[in-house]
Amino acid sequence: MGAEECVVVGTGAVSAEEVVRVARLGAPVRISRDAVSAMAETRKRIEALAEDPKPVYGISTGFGALATRHIPFALRTQLQRSLVRSHAAGNGPEVEREVVRALMLLRLSTLATGRTGARPEVAQVYASLLSAGITPVVHEYGSLGCSGDLAPLAHVALAVIGEGTVRDSDGELVPAATALSVAGIAPVVLEEKEGLALINGTDGMLGMLLLACEDLHALLRLADVTAAMSVEGLLGTDKVFAPDLQALRPHPGQACAAANMARLLAGSEIVQSHANPSCTVVQDAYSLRCAPQVAGAARDTLAHAEQVASWELASAIDNPVVTLDGRVESNGNFHGAPVGYVLDFLAIVVADVASMSERRTDRFLDVARNHGLPPFLADDPGVDSGHMIAQYTQAAIVSELKRLAAPASVDSIPSSAMQEDHVSMGWSAARKLRRAIDGLTRVLAIEALTAARALDLRAPLAPSPATGAVRDTIREHVAGPGTDRHLAPEIEAAVALAASGALVASAEAVVGRLDCVR
Repeated sequence: MGAEECVVVGTGAVSAEEVVRVARLGAPVRISRDAVSAMAETRKRIEALAEDPKPVYGISTGFGALATRHIPFALRTQLQRSLVRSHAAGNGPEVEREVVRALMLLRLSTLATGRTGARPEVAQVYASLLSAGITPVVHEYGSLGCSGDLAPLAHVALAVIGEGTVRDSDGELVPAATALSVAGIAPVVLEEKEGLALINGTDGMLGMLLLACEDLHALLRLADVTAAMSVEGLLGTDKVFAPDLQALRPHPGQACAAANMARLLAGSEIVQSHANPSCTVVQDAYSLRCAPQVAGAARDTLAHAEQVASWELASAIDNPVVTLDGRVESNGNFHGAPVGYVLDFLAIVVADVASMSERRTDRFLDVARNHGLPPFLADDPGVDSGHMIAQYTQAAIVSELKRLAAPASVDSIPSSAMQEDHVSMGWSAARKLRRAIDGLTRVLAIEALTAARALDLRAPLAPSPATGAVRDTIREHVAGPGTDRHLAPEIEAAVALAASGALVASAEAVVGRLDCVR
């Protein structure tokens, strides 16, 4: 997925792939002619209402709990500027560049629908900032997810008017006015309705949802890889992954995961060594036998989240909006509940996939359950501790993931003098999901590291070609079994391989693309 090709934003929805390309790969952006025409046409309606003596919310009134005050024409530019300045009240650490770029593209996409009433030149500044690699500073705290992601979007809007702080294309922190001037971008003076149009949306939480979905597709393939390595290293059976058994419970994600695991284990001398009547193990533990059921349910939940994301991508969220027949209507479409719910669902998925991974790792270390491997996979047990504390690290992360799985979306808190008396907390759900995805990456990496050591200890029996390729990739960075070494760098090396996709790629080089329900 390359960044070179320009992403064209029109009146329709941008795709999830385009959001990832702009957010992560820095793809440039331009606005289509039809979008420019749509915005210009709608703007005529806003300008007509601006001259009407009758107050219209967002055009000639205050906002939120102050919506009853009529604002005279001479103060309306100040009104829009004051709105952006006052709402840019975020606090805490900076949000990641990719999140801000996703947020900006999604807000631009809504502006381009022509349903917000913003002028084309306002939208053009968003496209120009993205193409120039200029990223406004957005902070961790400030959004309640209703009316959308107000504070994060306001910090971006602040840069659009030439105020606040940004990071330039080199990542340097500079005043927005300076960065815009260097890039040849003229800041805009906001007119009626435009300040409101720039800050009412679910763009931050949606952007993080789309990025999380991209990450989870990769991590669920990795979870199939590490599960297969553990089944193999713990002398488990691959018979439970048979298609006819999976068809008895026809969840699509489960079938996908089971098929992946069966392919990964094909040709394993280790599996074949005990696939005979003399084997006394009747059933494998749930963390092995039920791996497709958990990874499959995770995939199906992810598919639901992507469906919600696709609906949200097709939305034009603002308040008020300009309808196709020219009415300007207040609405509640900015409420982040749909996005917040699936962000929370995915945090549950992440915690449970990680929990099962940790249980498999723990089995490797226990002589009562690891079928002949040394205690803790240590070289000289008692003198050496092997991977004992690697499992502690996993356990600490899994415990954290369980806390992060507690839903944010039920934690409404009233604001704006009780006008906004129920909020989604979708931004908070997205922030904790990002932390959870990092944790899952680390947990799966430790399982891969431990399983690779176990596969080595099963020699002279050879692992399958696919799991052996994963083991070999790890061995390029981490030495095999031996006396205790400084373990933290080895874990970090495995994490880097997991995060980069190298572990999955090494398996897929043998068996082909691991199928994913999408």
